[in-house]
Amino acid sequence: MKHPTLIRRRTWLAGMALPALPALIVVPARAQPAEVLTVAAFPLVDEIARTAIPAWRAMHPDVELRILMRQYADHHTAMTTSLSTAVGLPDVMALESSYVGRFAQGGGLEDLRQAPFGVEAHRSRLVPYAYDQAVARNGAMVAMPTDIGPGTMLYRQDIVDRAGVTPDELTRDWDSYVAAGERIKARTGAYLIANVQEIKDILVADGLKPGEGLYFDVDSRVLVNSPRFERAFEVALRARQLGLDAKVQAWSNDWGAGFKQGRLATELSGAWLVGQLNAFVAPETRGLWRAASLPGGAHSAYGGSYYAIPRKSAPARKRLAWDFIQLMTLDSKQQLRAFKDYDAFPALRDVHEDPFFSEPVPFLAGQRARLLWRDDALRITAMPVHKQNKFAEEVVQTELDKVLRGQKTIKTALVDAEQLLALRARR
Repeated sequence: MKHPTLIRRRTWLAGMALPALPALIVVPARAQPAEVLTVAAFPLVDEIARTAIPAWRAMHPDVELRILMRQYADHHTAMTTSLSTAVGLPDVMALESSYVGRFAQGGGLEDLRQAPFGVEAHRSRLVPYAYDQAVARNGAMVAMPTDIGPGTMLYRQDIVDRAGVTPDELTRDWDSYVAAGERIKARTGAYLIANVQEIKDILVADGLKPGEGLYFDVDSRVLVNSPRFERAFEVALRARQLGLDAKVQAWSNDWGAGFKQGRLATELSGAWLVGQLNAFVAPETRGLWRAASLPGGAHSAYGGSYYAIPRKSAPARKRLAWDFIQLMTLDSKQQLRAFKDYDAFPALRDVHEDPFFSEPVPFLAGQRARLLWRDDALRITAMPVHKQNKFAEEVVQTELDKVLRGQKTIKTALVDAEQLLALRARR
């Protein structure tokens, strides 16, 4: 599960730097191929797929693997078009987690429970929420998870030490988190967080039970005018009024500068952000950061990748497509390599007992944070995805902005959001 407004995962970031035109990566078979298997992917996922070339050749020496790579947004737009028109369908398509639910409701993806797939036999081997997130309302399981993004709070140890704040105060509950932010700001000048929208994003999903929707219930009734959203808006507004956020957007230049210059004390994101900070966002801060669970016992997912098979793709290659998906998702060696080389946290639980999880993370001053992320991932709850979730996300975001600018009260903003979403839900 990934709440749609949460920070886009590393594949989105990587895709922003790539050209808009699709790129074909052709992996020729050793002999003249009798078949060609086409895989459509977005940045980094395509690179991870390429690492499986030797294993694929050993399995199918007569099958050429053709990887079509596009930028993140271009890829999902192309897949949406292909599914609706049945033109240009690949044999396998990679999907970011926020798109899985939307595509699942359209009926264009194979139900992997059915022969020749039989995915249910592997259910216990996968992180529960990652599997559940790909289950459509009719029970069909439409995509296989390959990597996940367990949420975490990263905090600057040096800044919180100067402020006299303990990690427990940052994580105990949201009131304590905000109170700690006041002391951090007063004693060090650093902001608690980049943008209070991050707080809202987590709290609107906090406390949901399995099967509950984020913005809509199963009957398309709107859920935003509720204590859950009121609480999220209240905490975000209080943090803004206290001047605890830098008012910068994730992945902006100011956001990156905030990390480099020590102006941000904490960040709420996916575990994969550690790799991004270490690689290029703020490598000079290596050893200053630590990881903890999200405040208040919240558990959220920040992205993840899946593989799916279009229902109208070539029938003769369905079994080959499933072989490829199993290689990428159920092979421990492939999963572990993707984790080590690309920071792709494994959805396959078989890998979670590997000694690598217990190794110290240098960027976090040797903290064995992977064990924390592994345990938190098992506590994340999948949420049904409504076809209007993207629109609802934008509406709620806009209404919170109006509250933060003093243009509306929280109650008025949520009533207005409810009315607008009720009109859209009936379409």
